[in-house]
Amino acid sequence: MDGFQIWLRELSGLLRPTTLLELLALLLCTVLAWGLVIRTRRNPEPSILFGAKGVDGVLFPIILLCLTYGTRLLLKGYLHDHSLVVFKIAIPALVALVVIRIGVKVLHAAFPEARWARMLEHSISWFVWVAMVLWVSGLLPIVLGEMEQITWKMGTSIVSLRTLVEGVLTTIAVLIVTLWISAWIEKRLLHGASGGDLSLRTAVSKATRAFLLLIGLVFALSSAGIDLTALSVLGGALGVGIGLGLQKLAANYISGFVILAERSMRIGDSVQVDNFEGQITHINARYTVIRSIAGREAIVPNEMLINSRVANLSLADPKVVQKTDVSVGYNSNVDLVRRLLVEAASAQPRVLQDPPPQGFLVSFGENSLNFTLQYWIADIEKGELGLRSDINFAILKTLRDNQIEIPFPQRVVHQR
Repeated sequence: MDGFQIWLRELSGLLRPTTLLELLALLLCTVLAWGLVIRTRRNPEPSILFGAKGVDGVLFPIILLCLTYGTRLLLKGYLHDHSLVVFKIAIPALVALVVIRIGVKVLHAAFPEARWARMLEHSISWFVWVAMVLWVSGLLPIVLGEMEQITWKMGTSIVSLRTLVEGVLTTIAVLIVTLWISAWIEKRLLHGASGGDLSLRTAVSKATRAFLLLIGLVFALSSAGIDLTALSVLGGALGVGIGLGLQKLAANYISGFVILAERSMRIGDSVQVDNFEGQITHINARYTVIRSIAGREAIVPNEMLINSRVANLSLADPKVVQKTDVSVGYNSNVDLVRRLLVEAASAQPRVLQDPPPQGFLVSFGENSLNFTLQYWIADIEKGELGLRSDINFAILKTLRDNQIEIPFPQRVVHQR
């Protein structure tokens, strides 16, 4: 308990006159760090380094830690080291804050909607703060020594509780750094991308994250003292499992990368799959999300998109043709009817002028001349019923204004 007793004696130094000088120096470091972060931040979007407000990111505690440590070195030239009690508490607290910020921000960026990530964030915070208190109080060496005494045998090797905890911490640290690097690469790849370019960059970012996580896991296991050659049996068993029970799951993942690489379907495309029509909003590694105009979302396995027929309405060209049928009387002026139909469609802002709307006399019915109005749109994701309704209202109004008859079926009944 010598370290803890020394720490208790040092706490009495808080009553010295130099404590006020340390607090003022620490306050000055905080203001300077805040100013540097605000001046450095140029992008208002939330990020790992700057957070949402600048001071809630990773960069602020890192700069504050560096300034505080440098100030302590300067004050050591004028004051005795045992007199700097405030800095002996502030520096470990800032180190703990840096570790917590890095872990929490990286996990939040990598897994924004995962519930287990929130639990892991709270666990990291509690563990780091407890370790900081043990460090400052001088109890950490005692706790580590006691953990070293707790051992058990695993195969031919003897493992202590301290070795196990250090291995787990090393693994978590390596994976967090790997996730940070992959999140930065993903943000750079997806910045400013859209359409097919977005799909290809999404494929590259997902493959990069998987590769970096694999490399990070290998390094983490090696640093934890785990013999990787022992995992060869597990790898063989996993391969057999994929070949038998997990072949559907593996097929979906492979199909997802094929779709993203070939760009046969891209984010934003309007597709029709198994009588479900909508716009692709997400292309994940295992499934694709399609949102219909009515607001419903369908989760389609990627293997289905590869093996079945998919109608991509906007693969080569986002333009889609629409039609509406109109019947007029036999005594109508056909040239005038065709012109009025084209004008009614052209007046709608969503209707394209290249190619222009066209009216066709398609058939001679029993009671009417049958016309078809054809027009093109480039925003099928906004819906088509509303536009067709507006065009039909305009057609009905213009035909009535020009006294053009819209006939109804007529029947002759003979009575004996």
